[in-house]
Amino acid sequence: MINNNYCVIMAGGIGSRFWPFSRNERPKQFLDFFGTGRSLLQMTVDRFRPLVPIENILIVTNIAYRDLILEQIPDLQPSQILAEPCRRNTAPCIAYAVSRIQSITDNANIIVAASDHLITNEQEFVRVITEGINYVSQHDALLTLGMKPTRPETGYGYIQFETPANPADNNILAVKTFTEKPNRELAEVFVRSGEFLWNSGMFLWNLQAIMKALHQYLPLVMEQFDQGAGIIGTPDEDSFIQQHFPLCPNISIDYGVMEKADNVMVMAADFGWSDLGTWGSLYDLSDKDPQGNVSIHSKTLFYEAEGNIVTLESGKLAVIEGLQDYIVAENEGVLLICRKQNEQQIRQMVNDVQVNFDGKYN
Repeated sequence: MINNNYCVIMAGGIGSRFWPFSRNERPKQFLDFFGTGRSLLQMTVDRFRPLVPIENILIVTNIAYRDLILEQIPDLQPSQILAEPCRRNTAPCIAYAVSRIQSITDNANIIVAASDHLITNEQEFVRVITEGINYVSQHDALLTLGMKPTRPETGYGYIQFETPANPADNNILAVKTFTEKPNRELAEVFVRSGEFLWNSGMFLWNLQAIMKALHQYLPLVMEQFDQGAGIIGTPDEDSFIQQHFPLCPNISIDYGVMEKADNVMVMAADFGWSDLGTWGSLYDLSDKDPQGNVSIHSKTLFYEAEGNIVTLESGKLAVIEGLQDYIVAENEGVLLICRKQNEQQIRQMVNDVQVNFDGKYN
């Protein structure tokens, strides 16, 4: 059974919200945030090893990161790195990976996950994924994992599920609605209602179900990959992808398929999940001193300072006085000092830096 399991890890992002710690040449998925000696990508691959043979793990990434992935995951073969020539969001990424799997087998259960999520209860994670694989192997369904919300988080999407007639029936429920990153007032309503889960961005499906959905809802994407039948999975794949991948529309799998299909299910889970997408999320997950300060890879002294997160290059010291709820991050010639509440502006700051300094500090 396990030999029919495949895992697609999406690792093409540039992690601009973690700038300047995350840079174009080495984005956040390749960084060790917690001093464990393992990057987020390495931790992700480790997490799936009990569930999927290593030869059935595919990593979709920007072509610039191919060598970096092989350096961090040396037991992967180069053919397991699917290199995108440009960024086209998650739907073309997934369509590419599914097309590669189809070139190998016509019977596969597929897990899709991001490379930058944190899971703290890995034993429960394996149990949940195993249950999900068993379900999609027997059903024409697109299954997503929903996390039980612990707070009215505005940085996550939400999934509303259909209330079952008998709550004891099972843990897999029909999806009613998707909502992208609500404001705080709406997020509070969602959490109070008990009818919503956080959208984890993790998906499970069998090969036939996702192929049918992609052709039905994203024909402009699939017409590119369908032309690769007999080419994808051969030495000519790279040149084919270089030519055809840029012709795909820029669209997410959520908007392109999941919000449109009528066979979408959600499985409620609770295994200590976090989308490690912002400095604020890293702050929430990190150990704090009595004043709520966090120091990552840094020597830091705090005076009358509360709720800050600080990270510096190795060997450097920060002395912080009088700051409250700030991000202080220094790396490779860049120092960022930003209020945590304004961290969503970091992407715009990165764009401004690129324009004003010709991309030198990106």
